[in-house]
Amino acid sequence: MQQYDLIIIGGGPGGYECAAAAAARGRKVALVEKSQLGGTCLNRGCVPTKCLCAAAARIIDLSDDADFGIEVGPWSADFARARSRAEGVISELRCDIEAMLSNVDLYNAEARLGEGHTVIAGADFLKGHEIVIATGARPAPFPAPGGEYVIDSDDFLKLYSPAEAMAIVGGGVIGVEFASVLAAYGVKVTVLEYCAEILPGFDAEVAKRLRTALTRRGIKFITSAKVTGVDASHTVNYEAKGKSLTLECDMVVSAVGRRPVLPEGLDKAGVATDSRGFITVDETYCTSAPGIYAIGDVNGRCMLAHAASAQARIVAGISESMGVIPSVVFSTPECASVGAKVDDSPAYSAVKIPFAANAKAQAEGSAAGLLKLVYETDSRRIAGCQAVGAHAGELIALAAMAIDAGNTIETLAHHSVFAHPGISELIQQAAAAAK
Repeated sequence: MQQYDLIIIGGGPGGYECAAAAAARGRKVALVEKSQLGGTCLNRGCVPTKCLCAAAARIIDLSDDADFGIEVGPWSADFARARSRAEGVISELRCDIEAMLSNVDLYNAEARLGEGHTVIAGADFLKGHEIVIATGARPAPFPAPGGEYVIDSDDFLKLYSPAEAMAIVGGGVIGVEFASVLAAYGVKVTVLEYCAEILPGFDAEVAKRLRTALTRRGIKFITSAKVTGVDASHTVNYEAKGKSLTLECDMVVSAVGRRPVLPEGLDKAGVATDSRGFITVDETYCTSAPGIYAIGDVNGRCMLAHAASAQARIVAGISESMGVIPSVVFSTPECASVGAKVDDSPAYSAVKIPFAANAKAQAEGSAAGLLKLVYETDSRRIAGCQAVGAHAGELIALAAMAIDAGNTIETLAHHSVFAHPGISELIQQAAAAAK
């Protein structure tokens, strides 16, 4: 029986960052990972997807170069080479993680929980003063008959050659990013979304603008569509506007959400789950079992890699609070959101500014976009921000810092200096336009 101050199950962003932080504080730490370090984000999610998104953005830039007086000769886009590049990026980043964990005992094994703060890692028995469960999530099952004819997001990221015509079931972040990538490679893409608008949970106006921009790129969206099944010929059956309809394609991708990956032995350890299957936690991310914590996707609080990292810092004792969590869709154009939306409460007001009002956006040919800055009407404190357009993710990062700092509209408008010309000036321009 190996004794540890802290045992972490799962080597994704939450797990490895918690392990590294605890080890740096002098604690004896073990990390158990059944597959590869980096978790879903590095191996089957964020990183490979963003590599493909970057390749797609370059294709789109090449297609638009004539507007800048650049005549591009014959060129071709090779999806397989973009995928190979992603594998190289993943490998390099995995080496960085291994270096971070030089003072952590690593166990490459399936972990299960036992009684009395024990973890069985393959043939090894470990006992920890504290345990952190960071086992992440997996793609949710396809919610209709014909799932055997559908690939999920993990399968998609293994592709080296997309089909000519593809349907994506689910218009959330994953589905929209995949659609944006495929369209750049000339694939005929249709996205079917159950809700009335893509990106449920995002600001509806911003989501609609993104849908309009992607439609101009050739992506077809069918909203308020309930998929009822897929057959062996990859025909999608769905209901929309009171009619039963079909969509013929060559490949169907399911992007209908994610479900927690739970280690065995939760009952023995006294760890409870909620009605959705996620591990229940309190504000310190402690489970129903004292001394056992759950961070990241497995608790269902906020299923983003950077949220898992923030939760890890709290459990490791580095931070006391999460702050606001930004969300970015790395489509072309980008779409991003942080904090409150104006429709969340009558106490909020919002000011909007088009990217066309920004000199840098005009100069680089990215004037088609919108930024919405949300603030508390009475206190004038910044409460949220949503944007669609080039560099939206970076703009949202600035807004997140302003929210966490308690900045007001007046602070951004009159007491902060932004470099000119810069996309970041959109934040200041919006603040200055607030009444």
